[in-house]
Amino acid sequence: MNLEHFIRAMPKVELHVHLEGSIRPETLLTLAQRNRVKLPAATVEGLREWYAFTDFPHFNEIYQTISSCLKSADDIELIAREFLAGQAAQNIRYSEVTYTAYRHHTRGITFRDQLGALNRARKWAEAEHGVRMGIVVDIPRMIPAEEGRLTVDWVIGALGDGVVALGLGGPEVGHPPEKFAGDFDRAHAAGVPCVPHAGETVGPTSIWGALRSLHAIRIGHGVRCLEDSALVAELKVRQIPLEVCPTSNVCLKVVPDFANHPLPRLLQAGLFVTLNSDDPPMFNTTLTDEYLQASSAFGFDASVIEHLALNAVRVSLLPPSERAQMELEFIRAHTGLRVKAS
Repeated sequence: MNLEHFIRAMPKVELHVHLEGSIRPETLLTLAQRNRVKLPAATVEGLREWYAFTDFPHFNEIYQTISSCLKSADDIELIAREFLAGQAAQNIRYSEVTYTAYRHHTRGITFRDQLGALNRARKWAEAEHGVRMGIVVDIPRMIPAEEGRLTVDWVIGALGDGVVALGLGGPEVGHPPEKFAGDFDRAHAAGVPCVPHAGETVGPTSIWGALRSLHAIRIGHGVRCLEDSALVAELKVRQIPLEVCPTSNVCLKVVPDFANHPLPRLLQAGLFVTLNSDDPPMFNTTLTDEYLQASSAFGFDASVIEHLALNAVRVSLLPPSERAQMELEFIRAHTGLRVKAS
């Protein structure tokens, strides 16, 4: 079997990808010019050089600048449509996309208008490309704890109208999960799934906090769990899924290089792992590239690749019947690809 062809052709689900971090460099330049935002570079090549992150705070600074180029609901709809067209080109059938509504609210775009733009793009993509999107609205950790309530209000009100979960993103250092425990308690009580980031730039204490204080049903990143054997045991027993983003971890200096990424050790430990791209253009990757890189770096065969792909389906936030149907469709597609290659 040609593994590269199999990876490119197989249907996929992505659970950890940021909409604002998915803006194509060409589109970013257009938005910046249209909205009179000065960027440090005026070419795609220049933007690629600008994306040479030194650490997470540097990445966050660049991310904020990119986000500031969005000035209207039309801008939001544009980037969502382009993102979903790109997912369709990779045969990514369903994506759970993290989106920071609070940041755009502070710039004068109401949540209602933001959600309207995202839902127009979502419905367009399903009609035109046959791909679907669920929206994870996250609280940015840098804001005061009391400001998180606004995001929770939005999520509770929009659950089922495109929104599927509450997230927590941004720099972990200085902003532990416990800071927003009250907000996540309220969301959990209202039946909202909680999928915070943890265990990327801060170690096991951040993951423990997400489990104990934020009702986490999945962990965004979580790769540093291996530093605590008790935490690994807890995650294994509860089969808490980890949304692993290897290239992101390399670019943000969480690990030195792809070959030394802990992905194989996470799998060997019996943890529930999914593969994701995080902020693809910013890290010069795609979900397809993550699978290709992992197969090359770690010698993963088709069975491991299929396992990772089906994991993402199984812990998506689709309704149970739709999730089961999608899993069946993926298994049939994998079988068909293997037969065709034999």
